Amino acid sequence: MPPREPIQLLVVDDEQSIRRLFEKELSAAERSVATAGTAKEALMLVRRRQFDVIVLDIQLPDGNGIELMERFRKASMGAEIILITGFGDIDSAVEAMKRSAYDYITKPFNLDRLELVIEKAYQRACLQRENRLLRHKQGEAPTDTLIGTSPTLAHVRYLADKVAPTQVPVLITGESGTGKNVVSRNIHHQSRRSGFPLITKNCGTLQKELILSELFGYRKGAFTGAAESRDGLLALAHKGTLFLDEIGELPMDVQASLLRVLESQTFRRVGGQDERRVDIRFIFATNRNLTEEVEAGRFSQALYHRINVFNIELAPLRERKEDIPLLIEHFLRKLSMGPLPCQVSKPARQCLMAYDWPGNIRELQNVIERGIILAEDGWITERGLPRELVEATRDAPARDTPFFSLMEMEKDHIQRVLRYVGGNRAKASEILGIGRKTLYRKLKIYEMEGEEMPSVN
Repeated sequence: MPPREPIQLLVVDDEQSIRRLFEKELSAAERSVATAGTAKEALMLVRRRQFDVIVLDIQLPDGNGIELMERFRKASMGAEIILITGFGDIDSAVEAMKRSAYDYITKPFNLDRLELVIEKAYQRACLQRENRLLRHKQGEAPTDTLIGTSPTLAHVRYLADKVAPTQVPVLITGESGTGKNVVSRNIHHQSRRSGFPLITKNCGTLQKELILSELFGYRKGAFTGAAESRDGLLALAHKGTLFLDEIGELPMDVQASLLRVLESQTFRRVGGQDERRVDIRFIFATNRNLTEEVEAGRFSQALYHRINVFNIELAPLRERKEDIPLLIEHFLRKLSMGPLPCQVSKPARQCLMAYDWPGNIRELQNVIERGIILAEDGWITERGLPRELVEATRDAPARDTPFFSLMEMEKDHIQRVLRYVGGNRAKASEILGIGRKTLYRKLKIYEMEGEEMPSVN
């Protein structure tokens, strides 16, 4: 478990001696203390930094602490407020408690009690944030891992391992169903933010008229039906990671607002005036070609260059079929309903290996789940597979094992390289690390001499 970060404490009091007392006596490894002498100065600090606890004097030269309390809480995304009072202000403090102040302390201070109150206020602030996070995460799928041993997946693991400890945005690309959400979780759990929330949202599921309020939150009365203020995904993801899947689905005006967040780490809620600061690591994903989307005017060029700092491209399942056996076993263990996982018959497994999986890993999972429901005595047979899948693989050569031979893997790899270079055999032999004559000989062995290899670029 990562060490707890210091409590971010803001003290707002017009007496310099009080501010110095807090800085001298409470600054420690477990607490970071900032001070302000006026409400205006304090609000400027809150817009620049996130605070967990605010110690607020009731009597300020430019405002009343009780009246300002709600404004401070909203601007700081749920910080707990402790009021400083004189003996004559206790009635006011009690009134403030009814307005959800955490507690009040009277002058002169008892430092031991003050430290205890601040610690409890911090714990309550953390609990409130965790509750909001849990409400958001209800119904989310459990964490998965990257399953497979193919060279392409090994490269994805390498890239994820390298980028995880950094703070740069990551753009994950690939066809639908290739596991972009799994890669995002892998990056987050290896990062320094793993002890904080990972908030995931598919932009394609956002209703157009509600996208801004979903992302940025809104103030009470901002629009019809806004009966109370509410935080958005940015506030929930504070100190953690925000994963926005299908980023290409966002409208252009929302893209512009998101670009401002990426550049400044600040935002305004819908209907709000105060800038709110957040500390978020962003991960994005799309199955679209964003370069083409930019050229077509459907995606912001500025946002594209801002999010495309570190790209991880996922290969479709048909290009890494050697991972299929491990994925099958994984889904059998995960989805089987009995004490023992189901097994797949040899003919059914041959169908699964021969199929091209246009829906990728997601489709494979769905097929296995269907097969488990239709299993006969714990065995998934061809009868338990979708008819179109069986028919599509009927003429495929039978396999004695679910694995590819070295010759088959070599042939498949040569085909991929040739497609990549548009059939240019000189470039292909250079990439493969073999001589041109050796390549010609292998093409003859694999009966590939006359095949056309269109470029994939």
